[in-house]
Amino acid sequence: MSNLTTSDVNTNVFRLITQQWQETTYTDESNYDFSTRPIPDNIWNHLYRDVLIDLESSKKLIPTDVSDATVQKNQLAVLDIMEVCTWYYLVTTYGNIPYTEALNPDLLFPKYDDAKTIQDDLFTRINADIATLSTGGSSFDGADIIFNGDVASWKKFANSFKLKMAMTIADSDNAQAKTAAEEAVASGVFTANTDNASFEFSSSTPNTNPVWLDQIQGGRTDFVAATTLTTQMNTLSDPRRPYYFTVDDKNAYSGGSIGAPSSFARFSKPVFAKVSASDPATTFLGVPNAPALLMDYSEVEFCLAEAAARGYAVGGTAAEHYTKAIVGSMAYWMGVTETVAATTPSVVAYLAQVNYATTPGTYKQKIGLQKWLALYNRGWDAWIDIRKFDYPAMAVPIDFLSGYPNRLTYPVKEQNVNVVNFKAASDAIGGNTVETKLYWDKF
Repeated sequence: MSNLTTSDVNTNVFRLITQQWQETTYTDESNYDFSTRPIPDNIWNHLYRDVLIDLESSKKLIPTDVSDATVQKNQLAVLDIMEVCTWYYLVTTYGNIPYTEALNPDLLFPKYDDAKTIQDDLFTRINADIATLSTGGSSFDGADIIFNGDVASWKKFANSFKLKMAMTIADSDNAQAKTAAEEAVASGVFTANTDNASFEFSSSTPNTNPVWLDQIQGGRTDFVAATTLTTQMNTLSDPRRPYYFTVDDKNAYSGGSIGAPSSFARFSKPVFAKVSASDPATTFLGVPNAPALLMDYSEVEFCLAEAAARGYAVGGTAAEHYTKAIVGSMAYWMGVTETVAATTPSVVAYLAQVNYATTPGTYKQKIGLQKWLALYNRGWDAWIDIRKFDYPAMAVPIDFLSGYPNRLTYPVKEQNVNVVNFKAASDAIGGNTVETKLYWDKF
């Protein structure tokens, strides 16, 4: 979760390229410079070395450490679900990657597998995991800091993530996406914020929320709001503004221009404290144990809205799911139930303004815009959806080094060491540039 959550630009630049935040002084990453700092290398290393290898090592221990057969199966399924999630982020970030020959210390030069083939296998794996999970037994109990060992919650999360994977590939393989989405819904996905896959960080180092570590404990002044986001939220009088950003020096909401050095004192900044002492919100980032989302109810409802718009049999209409998604996001940030959020005057006014039936644009534009707004502080997921929906349009940075990044390039170490396989993979995807579109990014 630290890789998805951190604000360290050495490993997570996605709040910047989705134009949620803007850098104040060092603007390299806002201008799509991902090589001055070896960002592709760092992300690759973190996910392969620090996540996947650890998960694989844990799998090897369970058969000897756990005697109960049902618990053993549940634990292995949970670990594999987390592996599927990790592979999903790798394959949607780079394209073709080492997969079948990865994680093997005896294979120093692993071949790269076709991204579509990997994605197909991820569906096979998550289907098997869902089928394996037994609510008649436990899993990791209190050692599980996402669902506290609740197997039913893991099953619901796996179905929700399967739905997410389905909608990611919908433009490239509609039939596969339709089947996977309908299966996920039939098996049971998130239905409220109480289902959220929320990772609870510790109040003590070294396991604190990395944003708190970087920005609060570190005393950094590296980021302000990005004008792309604040302008859109101002246009809509978005009730989430005080939960996302502080007011600027004129008591309004404003952001720095994309790619330009931006005054920390002048512009709105990410909120790191409660809006007020009495505010029920618990999503602010200014405490060591601030939670981080792996997936939430709002995202599921946006997936369902898209699925319904495409004609999938997921129950309900695109408009109904779109509205539930927005309400779910408002409720999460305000720290209230969906029922309370739906009757809050500012939310009611917002919903009237962005009504699905009367808002102009295609379903991709309507859903794409609102989902981008809801995925604040989850830049990696927002980046996947911007590429899929091709909306909203991101501003061109002031000193851009490339076109909009549709992927990250392969690590320099791979280019220098795993030369033959790197070249084959680069040729297969259409070139090792950030502009190269991946197989699922059709338009």
